[in-house]
Amino acid sequence: MAGGGDVQGGNKRKRDAPGKPSAGKGGDGMKRNKSYHAPAAPRGGGGGGGGGGGSAQPVTARDKRVAAKEMSESRKMKRKPNYNLDKELTVLWEKMRCHDVSKENRSKLVTEALRKMDGKYMEIAGSHVTARVLQTCVKWCSQPERDAIFVALQPHLLTLSRQKYAVFLVKKLVKLATKKQFAWFISSVHGKVASLLRHTIGAAVVDCAFQRATPPQRRSLLLELYSTELQLFKDLTEQKSCRLAHYNVFLVETISKLGLQKSSVRQYMTTIIQPILEKGIVEYSIVHTVLLEYLTIADKTSASDVIRQLIPHLTQGSAVIDGDELSAVPEVPTKTKAKKKRSSEPLLIRIMHTREGLKLGLACLKHGSVKDRKKIIKSLKGHIMKLALNDYGCLFLVCLLSIVDDTKLVTKLVIQELAKQLKQLVFDKNGRRPLLQLLRPLCSRYLPPADLACLNYSVHSLISKDEPSESATVNLESKLDAAADKELGGSDDKEHGGSEDTLVASDSKKDPFQRRHELLMKSDLSEALVQTCVENVGELLRTNFGKDVLYEVAVGGKDNVLDGITEQIHLLHDAIASDAARPKSEDIEHAFENFHSSRVIRKMILDCPAFAATLWEKALEGKCELYADGYSSKVVAAYLESSDSKVKDLAKSELQPLVDGGKLKIPDHKATEKK
Repeated sequence: MAGGGDVQGGNKRKRDAPGKPSAGKGGDGMKRNKSYHAPAAPRGGGGGGGGGGGSAQPVTARDKRVAAKEMSESRKMKRKPNYNLDKELTVLWEKMRCHDVSKENRSKLVTEALRKMDGKYMEIAGSHVTARVLQTCVKWCSQPERDAIFVALQPHLLTLSRQKYAVFLVKKLVKLATKKQFAWFISSVHGKVASLLRHTIGAAVVDCAFQRATPPQRRSLLLELYSTELQLFKDLTEQKSCRLAHYNVFLVETISKLGLQKSSVRQYMTTIIQPILEKGIVEYSIVHTVLLEYLTIADKTSASDVIRQLIPHLTQGSAVIDGDELSAVPEVPTKTKAKKKRSSEPLLIRIMHTREGLKLGLACLKHGSVKDRKKIIKSLKGHIMKLALNDYGCLFLVCLLSIVDDTKLVTKLVIQELAKQLKQLVFDKNGRRPLLQLLRPLCSRYLPPADLACLNYSVHSLISKDEPSESATVNLESKLDAAADKELGGSDDKEHGGSEDTLVASDSKKDPFQRRHELLMKSDLSEALVQTCVENVGELLRTNFGKDVLYEVAVGGKDNVLDGITEQIHLLHDAIASDAARPKSEDIEHAFENFHSSRVIRKMILDCPAFAATLWEKALEGKCELYADGYSSKVVAAYLESSDSKVKDLAKSELQPLVDGGKLKIPDHKATEKK
């Protein structure tokens, strides 16, 4: 009969619903109705519930919103003791951060905000709202006010460094600290550098201090990452006699000077680096330096393991927390991903702002497997131009074009993107370097010795004995010597390139010339490059960076790599000759009299007999006397300096009388050779 009782009770509730609730259920019903209507308006007398009683006052939607807002405000005031202060500071912050506010008004607003925050800096620094206010005040306040904030937060800086929102305030204080304050901060983090680097938030503070620090301060931050002794005993880290610019050499020197065991240092650094790699905290320059140091002493297994763990982090986007600090993370659960936005830009792009980041990228590219290289190239899709225009990113592209054997993949993802922006690339200092690498690899005229040495970077423990590392190193040293000789006044032969070097990379088997030929000719990049040069020939001749690309295309590149498009190159020769054949005018400087164009045309005459003949027929024949002085005389005299007998015979009858009459002077080194 229990079932029947339940049914009867249900029917009874239905019958009682329209009227006055029963005594057993009326209390709950009244509570529900009261909680719903009480925020809107007070009840009249009478005890009826939420039925059809006529004593209830009508409540509008606006009244409900106002009442809900008041209740929310009251709850926030109970939950947050500084709620009213937060609102006042937010109003001041909105005024002081405007760009059009005057300096005097901003100073008054900052002073007023600091007066309200006095004594509550620690609580304010941890809030996601007021932390921004305090950070803005630190940026615009006077030095005495900034000193007062630093003193107030001085005991808590390391604690704040690990907090999600306070970390930006600590970074701002570190950047704007005086020398004395910064020295105190460096000493305060001694013994805690390793733990901060393993913290996803605290690592940003250590990197900020590392970037601002002097070389001795940087060494003090790095030394305690080598062994436990250097972390415990601060006196051991003070090495005034060790002044080495390269940190990888500094580690080896430190091990030998302090008598440390290489195996123990390697083991201790492994315990520090492993959590950093597992958490994906690899976007900071101090981490790049530590990893490069570790690779100098790591054995083959350890070095391979580091590179294997690095590549997934470098090829995927980074998590953005509140749009402020970027931190690369490994694969995380779906719920965590939903709370974090991901940047489409791979971390590999953003570590190219330092030479250490470049070396780390080169190590992954050179010593990774074929599959790893494909993964790296695919991650760069859509970001090739950003790399090409970057100081160090262009060198990464140079290495990529020199060692990757899969030319179809490189053509699809790299070459095609470069071909769309050729005009911008040929005029840019960095953008032209990948193009010049295909035309004349590792030429000391286009790559300074420091960049050549960086491109030759490799992890010694990962270079197998059968790879030509020694020959490549010898070739690089000869290249650096040639560059030094050129700076001291070397000959033109050294200026024109020297011998080709081969970058060392595992699993690269394709012939370098074949790789260059496939990237240039099969991708139609060569034709697009020639067409760009023809369309912009006048501007390219007269610019410092553009003339180099124009020269290499006009002479056909090294080893005549552009042999398949000879007709298009002849059209380029005609375009250059037509520009030089124009009469002198005040609007545009003549090609023979411009500093840059006169020199590049002279080199083309010396190195390309076909161009020399075209230029003579269109621009110089019968007009040599007009160009016998100034910069243009170098162009005319180049015909007599040419090693090609046909070029000499072409101009000798007209130029020799000018030389005999003293109107045309041959350069001294050629005159000496004739004597």
